[in-house]
Amino acid sequence: MEATVTTANSEEKTWGGGNEPMGASYGKLMMWFFIVSDALTFSGFLAAYGFSRFKFIETWPLADEVFTHFPFLHGVSAPMYYVALMTFILIFSSVTMVLAVDAGHQMKKNKVVLYMFLTIIGGLIFVGSQAWEWKNFIKGEYGAIETKGGSLLQFVDKDGHRVALADFAAISPEEREQLTRSSAKWFMDEPSLPSYSVAEVQAGFKAHPELLIRTEVITKEKKKTILSREESEARLSQAHYVVEGANLKRNEYGSKLFADFFFFITGFHGFHVFSGVIINIIIFFNVLIGTYEKRKSYEMVEKVGLYWHFVDLVWVFVFTVFYLV
Repeated sequence: MEATVTTANSEEKTWGGGNEPMGASYGKLMMWFFIVSDALTFSGFLAAYGFSRFKFIETWPLADEVFTHFPFLHGVSAPMYYVALMTFILIFSSVTMVLAVDAGHQMKKNKVVLYMFLTIIGGLIFVGSQAWEWKNFIKGEYGAIETKGGSLLQFVDKDGHRVALADFAAISPEEREQLTRSSAKWFMDEPSLPSYSVAEVQAGFKAHPELLIRTEVITKEKKKTILSREESEARLSQAHYVVEGANLKRNEYGSKLFADFFFFITGFHGFHVFSGVIINIIIFFNVLIGTYEKRKSYEMVEKVGLYWHFVDLVWVFVFTVFYLV
């Protein structure tokens, strides 16, 4: 049973549209409630990331060395370029959403259709770009060695440039068998085998005296620490595992927590963007068939626009925390 408000002049339903708290309809108010609660969730995630980063700041990966890929430019180092392009596309999609909402206020159906379509395209490009970035992050580029103590060792030449394992690792005729739950002791298993064994990397390193090892420790100049040849050989003797790419257990770029937070926070945001794209598509088809034209109101476009602007704003903070700071 709906509550009513009785005055000397009229009798109105509380949520009937005439009695609107703070001048907002019920649907818009509920969207604002969701946005505030979701903003608190993202704030908690980013605060946890910031705490972990500054706790392990000496071994935290450098974004300029991690996000260096650009589509169709294989082998070309383009630090942060593609991430910046992704950000621009998402922000531009927020602009087209504003134009769609404004066209709705003016009851211009064709313009709403055009700007909603552009918003959807921008969202799809962003989600696809994020998936491509994940693929490169998971696959890795150079490879590294994890020691028995959990430290990460990367390989560089005398000029300090990164060297991939594939460029120097020796090829051994020894066959390695992956542990699976059916063949291993105590039902142990392991992920897919790396391209090279520890022995192959050690042998290749000995055969290339020009190579050095770089640790994950960052100096005051914001560069990774490069060891001498003697120190490099000593550290490599403690090698335990070959790391290629990043996952929830190992990370060739540096601290394991970086990969954990990257997958969780960017994945959570990507889910929001994907959900927004799906909602936009539904609203888009409703606009096409004239649903809101018959209602004489495009408020649904405005409500989904609030969500889309929130998603874009969250990415600005994620971009700043992960890539710029």
